This record gives sequence, C-alpha cells and structure tokens, in this order.
Amino acid sequence: MPFTDTSTAPVDFVAVAPKRKSKSKSKAKAAATATVTATGVIGTRIPGRRLTAGLLPLLAEAELLDSPAGWGPAATAAGAFRLEPVRLGRHLELLTGWMNDPEVAAYWELAGPAAVTAAHVRAQLDGNGHSIPCLGLLDGTPMSYWEIYRADLDPLSRHYPARPHDTGIHLLIGDGTNRGRGLGTILLRAVADLVLDNRPRCTRVLAEPDIRNTPSVSAFLNSGFRCSAEIDLPGKRAALMIRERALRNLL
Repeated sequence: MPFTDTSTAPVDFVAVAPKRKSKSKSKAKAAATATVTATGVIGTRIPGRRLTAGLLPLLAEAELLDSPAGWGPAATAAGAFRLEPVRLGRHLELLTGWMNDPEVAAYWELAGPAAVTAAHVRAQLDGNGHSIPCLGLLDGTPMSYWEIYRADLDPLSRHYPARPHDTGIHLLIGDGTNRGRGLGTILLRAVADLVLDNRPRCTRVLAEPDIRNTPSVSAFLNSGFRCSAEIDLPGKRAALMIRERALRNLL
C-alpha cells in the first residue's frame, strides 16, 4: 500500500537522501568535448573563445537543468529563500558538518572526513550536468542542501514510467534548530515552484524519500506532492513522491 500520511502538523523534517549507487557504475561521459566552441547557451557561438574543462559543467547545467543559479529568490512564509550552487572551496566545511549530524547521516550515509563529502559533491560537479548540488539560503543564511537532478536521465528512471524533463530533488535541513518547525513543507513547495517556474519543459517534480523517513514523507504530502508508488531502490525502499504542474494550484 502507498504511504498516505495526511498529517498537516509541522514535522521534524531531516533529509531526503539519494539512493546509494552501485560502485560498479561507470561515470557518465561529459556531454560536450574540448573541440566545441564556448557558449552561454548550447548552440550559441562566442567567436574566438574555445571551450575549456572549467566551462563544461556550466554549459551542461544550462542545457539540462535550465541554470538553477539564475532562478532568483522565492518569497516564503519563513523568509526569502534561494538556491546557490555549491562551491567546494567555500562550502565543504559546512556540508561536512551537516553530513556528520547523526539524523542526517542515518539517510545520507556520508558521515566521516571532509574527503567523503567532497567526493560525493565532486562527482556531480565533474559529471555531465544532470545533477546540480546547491545550498539553500533562508534570508541569506545557508541552512539546507539540495540536489536538483534530471530524474529522466538518472538510474531512477528504470524504476518508474519516466517522462522527458522530469526533475528530481534530494535535500537535507542541516541545522537541527531549523527542524520541527514546518520548514520542510514550506521549502519543498518553494523549490518545486522554482523548478516549475524556471523549467517550462518540466511537467513533474519528483522525490524518493526512504519510506521509513516518515517526517520527510509527511512534509512532501503537506507541500502538494502525492505518493505515486512504493519502489525498491539500491539501499532503500522509497516513496515515489510527485508534484504535477497541472495540479500545482490545487494541492
């Protein structure tokens, strides 16, 4: 039976973690090569400028996820919220601290030295741009971590009937003082709205919290998602949560 908790009370929201991927999976190849001319948007040539390795993640992000860095702030009942792409040189210490919080580590399984967190984030930064790690800032203060990803290009797509441009989210609220206040519900709705407002080709926002993580599942239900199914993923049984563009003003 699908998980159908319909509680509307604030929940002690902790984290929605990505499924643990098999180490045998090879890293996806970059979508562009060093012979392509540098562009601001794929297909727009900038005369005289050659593509470098440092530009590849930015180009892939613009093409696959419509550049979350430029989505701007969202006004919420808790304050102004915005997403800021992670930069390891600036944010690694903060993220490592969050990953070592026992409540977060129970689902993300990234506790340990900074190298563990760095490897997880760097795999996305150096990948093909289908997953973008971001900090969530509330009134300018970093307080959550998000991964915005193309669910239709992810191994997740093998476990449900994927549609082109389905967009997935992973998240955690890092500071324990921000838990148990209903922020999970507020921010999930805000980020889902940011995705739908800025990704016109996306018709659905998805997530796959561990079915045991009842606070997270309740936060999704309270923010306009529905539980479509329970699915077995590597390392967890998950609730497939979906928010439909067509129903965004009704739920």
